[in-house]
Amino acid sequence: MESNGDRADEQPVFAAELFAYRSLGRKGFRVLLLLTGVICCVNGMFFVATGAWPIGFFFGMDFLLLYGAFWLNYRSGRVREEVTVSRTDISVRKFAPSGRMVEHHFNPFWTRFFVRRHQEIGILSMYISGEGRGTDIGSFLNPDDRESFAKAFRGALTTVKQRI
Repeated sequence: MESNGDRADEQPVFAAELFAYRSLGRKGFRVLLLLTGVICCVNGMFFVATGAWPIGFFFGMDFLLLYGAFWLNYRSGRVREEVTVSRTDISVRKFAPSGRMVEHHFNPFWTRFFVRRHQEIGILSMYISGEGRGTDIGSFLNPDDRESFAKAFRGALTTVKQRI
């Protein structure tokens, strides 16, 4: 019987780190905020100078709401998952935006990998289950990344199950 120390030393057959995709990088975010801030400030000052101060207030609120929306978007983008498959263990480590980590372990020989598909969209969700436990995986990925991950993960799972 193997101990946990032996399990940690075993080489993984498959390892993937899944990240949420963000189309606008940090530099683009700064440029967008700078341009939006300048436009809101100039227009807001114009309306305040002409006596329509409530409109100037709303330009400031627009900018703050835009900043808040992007802040929440980038915060949710810090979510990630680490998936490893070895001959004796499947490990799924989920990291929340807050940094909290939850780890799931499955025996590869008892593990089932479920993929829910839509004919036009592709993969809608992926789920791993085994021994009465389960977890979703890659829920934040775009459809193309879900396809490539599902293919690679299914291949790794098949490889491990064939090596008895």
